[in-house]
Amino acid sequence: MNIYINSKPQDVPQESKIAEALLSLDIAGSKGIAIAVNDNVVPRAEWETYALKVNDQLTVIKATQGG
Repeated sequence: MNIYINSKPQDVPQESKIAEALLSLDIAGSKGIAIAVNDNVVPRAEWETYALKVNDQLTVIKATQGG
């Protein structure tokens, strides 16, 4: 199944959850990130159960420090 993560196409198994997709990017469990699916923020508590659909657009936002 094709999805997009930060506008880049990714192939993931059917019925993948957000947490599974993040594993493929080696950022699962990372602190300081937020995920939006189709421009809607998904709480971290739902990443294990939120089922992705074909052509979903995931935006991964990483917090940075600095000033």
